[in-house]
Amino acid sequence: MAVCARLCGVGQSRRCRRRQRNNQQDQGSDSDMDEEEEEQIVGQRLGDAGGSSSSGGPERGAATAGPSDAGGEYGSSGGHVNRGGFLDRRSTGPPHPQSLAELPPELLVEIFSLLPGTVLPNVALVCKKFRQILNTETIWRRRCMEEFGMKEDLRKMEAGGVSSQDLYVKLLHPYRHILGLWQPDIGPYGGLLNVVVDGLFIIGWMYLPPHDPRVEDPMRRRPLFRIHMWESKKATVECMYGHKGPHKGDIQTVKKDEFSTKCNQTDHHRMPGGRQEEFRTWLEEEWGRTLEEIFHEHMQELILMKFIYTSQYDNCLTYRRIYLPPAMPSDLLQPGLFKGTYGSHGLEIVMLSFHGTSARATKLTGDPNVPAGQLTLDVDLSRPVVLPELEQQRNIDELSRLVLGVHEEVQREVEQQANGTPATVRRPAEGACGGAGGAEEVVAGDAACSDSCHSGNSSSNNPPEALPFVLPFGVMARNEVYPRTCRKCFYGTGLIAGHGFTSPERTPGLFVLFDEDRFGFIWLDLKSFSLYSRLTDHLPHAHAPNMERFEAMLRNMQSWTS
Repeated sequence: MAVCARLCGVGQSRRCRRRQRNNQQDQGSDSDMDEEEEEQIVGQRLGDAGGSSSSGGPERGAATAGPSDAGGEYGSSGGHVNRGGFLDRRSTGPPHPQSLAELPPELLVEIFSLLPGTVLPNVALVCKKFRQILNTETIWRRRCMEEFGMKEDLRKMEAGGVSSQDLYVKLLHPYRHILGLWQPDIGPYGGLLNVVVDGLFIIGWMYLPPHDPRVEDPMRRRPLFRIHMWESKKATVECMYGHKGPHKGDIQTVKKDEFSTKCNQTDHHRMPGGRQEEFRTWLEEEWGRTLEEIFHEHMQELILMKFIYTSQYDNCLTYRRIYLPPAMPSDLLQPGLFKGTYGSHGLEIVMLSFHGTSARATKLTGDPNVPAGQLTLDVDLSRPVVLPELEQQRNIDELSRLVLGVHEEVQREVEQQANGTPATVRRPAEGACGGAGGAEEVVAGDAACSDSCHSGNSSSNNPPEALPFVLPFGVMARNEVYPRTCRKCFYGTGLIAGHGFTSPERTPGLFVLFDEDRFGFIWLDLKSFSLYSRLTDHLPHAHAPNMERFEAMLRNMQSWTS
């Protein structure tokens, strides 16, 4: 530490050390030797400051308190007797650097390469030598790779006339705030935008669910904009919307965690065949079918409505930042993004997160009934439901009896809490987790239920045993092929509403955990089944810094589309 302090030019001043030496006169010779060495080094630095050139370097380190012609300070042994009488036998090797500025340039390059790029401009203000060294491409090339994950051969770009320093200073650093996940403000439909460093570009990818009902297919991506430095020495923004190739665009940071894109050449979005051709192309991309292949009249109306509504945002869009939920060891499964089936509305994207004994699925994409940002599923992990035998599972009345029994119990507890009366002892549904006999056993069994339900993380060495599962007769499912075994089931509620998000209501249902990447929900009132499959795309710069920030974001999302 003493050596580091001397190199950096920090530490106790000479006056402080002299005061300390006066207070420690009775200490041993070893302490005196350290004090003399420190005094000599400080003296050398003071001598350097008075007699060396301003440019620094190795010559400055050589300008020590050398021999005096008149003083006769050197004896036959070649040692130097200082004022304290200590004989200093100097090595004949190169002098030790007394500050960072005296280090060799190649070592300074290595040191500066380890610093965050945001502090390098301040380093350049220290001296002319530092400013010159900071023009080394190695430093900025390393910053581009380590801070932004660039894997391209930056030397090729440098050969083309764009330096890594320009790339960092004029592109990556100014636009670093837009990296990550965003939700576009497209009314009830929402969306998912992922802004990443892709090759030598910053690209905004719009993520689209697979075509209905193939919920386990990978996500589709479409570029909305890109930023690069190929054509000039400054960052260029291009709109990628439409079918005529990249064209001029603009990006504006409205406020923190919000930005807007604007197209400056909307004629590139138009097609020769007019709106009809644009609609047919959009329909094929969005649904993978033609309008004639969609026989359901209500579904045709919903599709046409979405095209008319979303097409008015082709020239300007505002985006708000969203985060991926933090993961906790007690989570039932890894939180994250899932694709789910929503009947005539097609596939939608939800975000699964855990909050104590509650699991919540929030819509990132929505529809005219329940818009994006709303809490589509709310699952009570402290209320497990044990399914009956396989044959009884086929009976919708039997399933309704189990779930509605828990639902009525929840409503009674809510009423009791509202009236200020103590809640009654709760018994697990249909002997869940083994059931219990007496009152004490009921409480113990219920606590065990909560613990076991909350410890279902995939990191467990003993995953729960697979149980047989089948949908009841009369329950509609977009996916005829669904998992026939499950791990656990819980009581939950799903949000339903009329067109325009009118008369929203939370209705009871059954949450079914199939495995680490799939779950389902049976909507009892709708007699419908939704299957959800995990979105496995790599999403950098997307995790919430903490749970408080994530929960605040969820509250804001609901207000955006309410």
